[in-house]
Amino acid sequence: MNKDELHNIISNSQSNICQIVVYKDSEKVYSDEWNDYKVDDCTHVMSATKSVVSLLIGIALDQGLIKSLDDKVLDYFPDYTVKRGERTIYDITIKHLLTMRAPYKCKGDPWSKVCSSDDWTKTSLDLLGGRKGITNDFNYQTVCLHILTGILHKVSNMTTVDYANKYLFEPIGVKKHTNYYAETAGDHKHFTMCKDPKENVWFCDPTQIGTPGYGLCLSATDMAKIGLLCLNKGKYKDKQIVSSNWIDEMTQPVLVESDKFRNMMYGYLWWIIDKEKKIYAAIGNSGNVIYVDSTNNIVVAIASYFKPTVFDRVDFIETVIKPFILEKL
Repeated sequence: MNKDELHNIISNSQSNICQIVVYKDSEKVYSDEWNDYKVDDCTHVMSATKSVVSLLIGIALDQGLIKSLDDKVLDYFPDYTVKRGERTIYDITIKHLLTMRAPYKCKGDPWSKVCSSDDWTKTSLDLLGGRKGITNDFNYQTVCLHILTGILHKVSNMTTVDYANKYLFEPIGVKKHTNYYAETAGDHKHFTMCKDPKENVWFCDPTQIGTPGYGLCLSATDMAKIGLLCLNKGKYKDKQIVSSNWIDEMTQPVLVESDKFRNMMYGYLWWIIDKEKKIYAAIGNSGNVIYVDSTNNIVVAIASYFKPTVFDRVDFIETVIKPFILEKL
């Protein structure tokens, strides 16, 4: 199979893919675009945003801004008033948030409640805890994860996007990002579902704190740089951006007690595909993926526009893209 044949296969069978970039042994070996997207255009990478936030938390830990992942969440919000009768929240740690083991007083994601509030961090804290206590059950959340970027703001006194620009994006050659705030629910929905190319933006709440569970817009080129950073143990062009210890810890697999997530394991906001081969991925709805294969020194980045029936493209990467790259080389 040559590049043109692969292009046509993707056009016919993976219709919402906009860009793919692949690195092998730190060299770019493949790049292509579909759906009239240009190489620098961005898509909303959905929940792959979570994995980028994990890197930011690691950087803050390296800088000493966060002392320990075992710190209690409320240590960072001393002015927060705990709701009457609530006890569980006092014992919830940053690690609980990173591993999706934090309990909440809600079923599913409370989008309307959080996103209609003036302070998404505070509203998310209001939902943290509950009568069942800390069960350590896997509880995948998106909107209430806002507590993590709230913590990052508290310790850095910077907006999420400014912190990311200074300590992650610009050092690895990702274009500077700006905040995007949706004034209305309709604008919010349009941001999520629109198929047109996006600018270099990060969705934020009314206080300018970026959404950690979704909302980041990147090109596949930028996604691949993030994957390459992880593959190279936190180093980019001989500069250590985040510690190698963080990359190792971030990708330690923990069993997910649910077949809802295709029996994958979870690290710190990264999905673990194969613990033996050290393959892991940032996965966002609609098939946005940063796939890191440490054994074969491969990074695959796929950027896609919104298509709700597509959860991930791990199987497609492993059965089509990776064999094509390995055969080509």
